[in-house]
Amino acid sequence: MTNYMQPQPYEIISVKHETDIEYTFRIATDIKPEHGQFLQLSIPKIGECPISVSEQGDGWLEFTIRKVGKLTDVIFQKKAGDCLFLRGPYGKGWPMDQIKGKHLFVVAGGTGVSPVRSLLNYCVKNEDFVKSVSLICGFKSYDSVLFRNDLEKWNEKFNTWFCLDNEEHEGFNKGFVTAYVDQLPLAAVKEAGEDYAVVVVGPPPMMKFTGIELLKNGFEEEKIWMSFERKMSCAIGKCGHCRIDEVYVCLDGPCFPYTVAKDLVD
Repeated sequence: MTNYMQPQPYEIISVKHETDIEYTFRIATDIKPEHGQFLQLSIPKIGECPISVSEQGDGWLEFTIRKVGKLTDVIFQKKAGDCLFLRGPYGKGWPMDQIKGKHLFVVAGGTGVSPVRSLLNYCVKNEDFVKSVSLICGFKSYDSVLFRNDLEKWNEKFNTWFCLDNEEHEGFNKGFVTAYVDQLPLAAVKEAGEDYAVVVVGPPPMMKFTGIELLKNGFEEEKIWMSFERKMSCAIGKCGHCRIDEVYVCLDGPCFPYTVAKDLVD
């Protein structure tokens, strides 16, 4: 009988260097998470960390990891054929039933693109899942851009605004993601009498100000969802690291409606 609380070893299929400090690991596993859920990745005697699933397929999952400490330093030494330990999946993912059949608006920044990547690619593969996708995707600099092949694919399929915080580069706008919220085609959706859903992921300040900008431009609180994956630690509500007031982000989230997310100030 499988103990889902105990990490199990899984083989690394491939390692892709997205940037100097962000790698994508494809791992052989039959685990089937929901879009927006996360797993605990670990190495015995070193530690573990929560990482969102950035893509999934038959017999594999992908995790895009930033090199930020002792554990990730060791993970980045791994190569195809080596093992990583996984447990999960955990948390509540994106509300697929509330997104289906609607116009989807996505605003993502930096590594926050990872938790929405599988959702966006699901929309590419299943063209009738939503009526349209409008995507604002921002990075600090051109050197920090993730998923370049996916960006090309999304640019062909969706309404897109790709931007860099303080740089000008071909194919990218200059400025923060919040500067382009007023260009999202909400008015056309409302004029047609159709419904929509909004997904926002990124660093906490980016999500805060994106939420404010969305409301200023007529988006409704009840239609907005945000992910707080960065708050995770043990994933099972025991350590208290992710607790904000009475909310345990790992159990009640990490994906929250904005009506709840706006008050999750640590």
